[in-house]
Amino acid sequence: MEYNTLSMAYQVPEPKIFGCTQSTVLAEKIARFYGTDLGNVIFSRYSDGEFQPSFEESIRGTRIFVIGSTNPGPENLMEMLLMLDAAKRASARHITAVMPYFGWARQDRKDKPRVPIAAKLVAKMLEAAGATRIITMDLHADQIQGFFEKPVDHLFASTLFLPYLKSLNLDNLTIASPDMGGSKRAYAYSKALECDVVICYKQREKANVISHMELIGDVNGKNVVLVDDLVDTAGTLTKAADLMMERGAKSVRAITTHALLSGKAYERVEQSKLTELIVTDSIPMKKQSEKIRVLSCAELFADVMHRVHHNTSIASKFLM
Repeated sequence: MEYNTLSMAYQVPEPKIFGCTQSTVLAEKIARFYGTDLGNVIFSRYSDGEFQPSFEESIRGTRIFVIGSTNPGPENLMEMLLMLDAAKRASARHITAVMPYFGWARQDRKDKPRVPIAAKLVAKMLEAAGATRIITMDLHADQIQGFFEKPVDHLFASTLFLPYLKSLNLDNLTIASPDMGGSKRAYAYSKALECDVVICYKQREKANVISHMELIGDVNGKNVVLVDDLVDTAGTLTKAADLMMERGAKSVRAITTHALLSGKAYERVEQSKLTELIVTDSIPMKKQSEKIRVLSCAELFADVMHRVHHNTSIASKFLM
C-alpha cells in the first residue's frame, strides 16, 4: 500500500533542453518556444583542441533533448556524441538527439567501390553514444531512417516553406527540381500548390562540379521555385536559375532547407539570377545576404519535442 501511494505521488519530470556549441542560438529559440530555459552545460577545452562537455545540473531520471546540427567539420558531430555519452552516464531516462541537419547524409550508399557509407556509420555512433530517439528534418534521403534501430521523427520543412510561398501570391507558379533525385520532393510541393513541375537533368565531373545541365519541361512565362534539401556551393541552384531565365522564366526562386553555403556559395547567389534563396536556420548563417531569407524552424521543433514528451501525435507536422 505504501509503495502504491509513492508511485501515485511520483510525477514524470519536465524535460531539460541542452544545446551543442554551434547550435546554441537555435537551441535558445527552441527552448523559448517550448517555454523553458536552456540547460546549463559547459565545454572544457584543452590546448590541443580536445574538449569535454559537462552537464552542470542533475539530469537523473529525466528526458533530455540535445540540440545540435552535425554539419562538417567533425567537431559538431563529436560534440553531439560526447553530450549523448555524458547524458547516458548521468542516468538520463530518455536521451533525444535533436539534429535539425543530419550531417554526412550524402554518403548514404556505395556509389563506387571502396568507399564508406557514412550516414549508416553516424547512425550507429549516435545509438552507441546513448541516443534513444532522433528528431531531424529533411534528410538527404528518406531511407536513412532505416539506418537506425531507435525511433526517428523525420520532419519536413514544407510546413515552413508552403505558407511562405502561398503568401507571395505568384501567378503561373511552377515547381522545379535541380536534379532527378529531388523529383519526389518537387512533385510533393507541386501537389500541395496545385502547379506544374519541371526537372533539371545534370551530369557531374566530380563532387560539386557540374559538366552539363538540361531542362525537362517548359518554364516560359512562369514564376519558378526550385526545391532542394540543401545548398552547399550553390553551383547547381545558380546554374539552374540562369538556365531557366534563359528559357523565358519570369522569375526564379529557390527554397533549400539546409544552408551549408561553403566555398564561393554566397558570391554565386549574389551574382546569380535568383530573385531570392529561402532557407531555414538549421545551420547558422556565416554572413548575411540581401538575397537570402531565413525562416526559423525553432517553433516547429519545440512543438514536436513537446508532443514527443507528452506522447501525443505529430502526424500533423508531416505535410509530405
